[in-house]
Amino acid sequence: MVSRVIPVDPFDLTIFGGTGDLARRKILPGLYRRFRAGQMPETSQIVGAARSDLTEDQYRDEVHEALKEFISKDKLESNAVDGFLSLLRYVSIDATGDKGWSELKEHQRGDHISAFYFSVAPSLFGPIAERLHEHGIADASTRIVVEKPFGRDLETARKLNQTLAQHFDETQIYRIDHYLGKETVQNLMALRFGNVLFEPLWNSQYVDHIQITVAETVGVGGRGGYYDRSGAMRDMVQNHLMQLLCLIAMEPPSQFEPDAVRDEKLKVIRALDPVKPEELVRGQYTAKGKTPSYLHDVENEDSRTESFMAMKVNVSNWRWAGTPFYLRTGKRLRARQSEIAVVFKDAPHSIFGEEAGRHRNILTIRLQPNEGMTLGVTIKEPGPGGMRLIDVPLDMTFADALGAENDNVTDAYERLVMDVIRGNQTLFMRGDEVEAAWAWTDPIIESWESRDRRPYPYEPGSSGPEESAMLLHREERRWREIRE
Repeated sequence: MVSRVIPVDPFDLTIFGGTGDLARRKILPGLYRRFRAGQMPETSQIVGAARSDLTEDQYRDEVHEALKEFISKDKLESNAVDGFLSLLRYVSIDATGDKGWSELKEHQRGDHISAFYFSVAPSLFGPIAERLHEHGIADASTRIVVEKPFGRDLETARKLNQTLAQHFDETQIYRIDHYLGKETVQNLMALRFGNVLFEPLWNSQYVDHIQITVAETVGVGGRGGYYDRSGAMRDMVQNHLMQLLCLIAMEPPSQFEPDAVRDEKLKVIRALDPVKPEELVRGQYTAKGKTPSYLHDVENEDSRTESFMAMKVNVSNWRWAGTPFYLRTGKRLRARQSEIAVVFKDAPHSIFGEEAGRHRNILTIRLQPNEGMTLGVTIKEPGPGGMRLIDVPLDMTFADALGAENDNVTDAYERLVMDVIRGNQTLFMRGDEVEAAWAWTDPIIESWESRDRRPYPYEPGSSGPEESAMLLHREERRWREIRE
């Protein structure tokens, strides 16, 4: 299949934190891939802005090294690399002072789309926004991209929104969650609303339950200081898993348009029931062999912060009443796996007898690795000997279906940055959506903090604490396996 690339208009993109880890690993390699694919006009400009005293040539050298580290060799064509590096500029800047802002203004061209990526700590969002206006760099057409965390509770999220709102309209603010840029997540909307096959079944009459799993094999690594103040609930559930739940549960929007989609997501968040203490399990990985414990990784032997979270969530509306959603995420688990599993109910009556066993249709939406979808269907086992039933997958792995070399299967960051340039906010969170998510999350956190209990221990390489299995077992359900 031939990739069809629609170029965007020429733009000036400034990356605050342009020498940081996120810029090196995701943003700049993603922009290179879009340049190589022919989507980025050659008159565009990418400005790295950071504290380091670098010349433009030194910055280009750093970016070149990042491309060699994070782009496969067969994609590093010399002409494409040289062309991309020629678009780079660099400004040494003080986010809280006056250094560099006049130089940054000189790089802005009034006839190009102007966007600023805040790849910095949230504490710098306000000072940067203020200086962009003080120095006449930003105007009513400017777009800004802000990274999570969007606060650590409802109060700080509101303050952050108020700070940004002092300088930018909501239509100018793009709160990025890279999970929403994944090909499979977007295909979830196409699957639901572009096919007559599934939507009539997408309700509590036919769906027994839904599982959302985001499992990681890594520990907290060098993020120990941040992670121990956040934990799995703030770091993953409140944003990534919440967004996936909204897309699975939301009503069909009137059209595929930013506010129409986000209005429906907001309705889901507001329909979430409070989570009871017995409906959640918090875990913390222990040491095993050469693998250090969570307490060692965060250098806090008395930490009560969770590295694993599992919970049962109910959506109180007509579509989903009686159908639970089970959310699970954790570090140091058996495999790196992110998936959504829609488990349909049993057939109302089996004509094949008890010996045929229990068979269920399960739609599995894989986010990573190997993005794709699988629908489990029940068929007769081939061969003689009676009616024996087996489950087989109808598999659509995107790399296989579209071709492993197809550039349509893009990284989440490169897709989302191009959406910013297009001015399309559909896959970005709105301010009221962020605040609603925190309003639901805060009481859950306050409840367990008031009890001051340690999370349940679990071994690295497992599926989490055994107690998490009871969330489903007591209702005669079970988690899907986290496979190697």
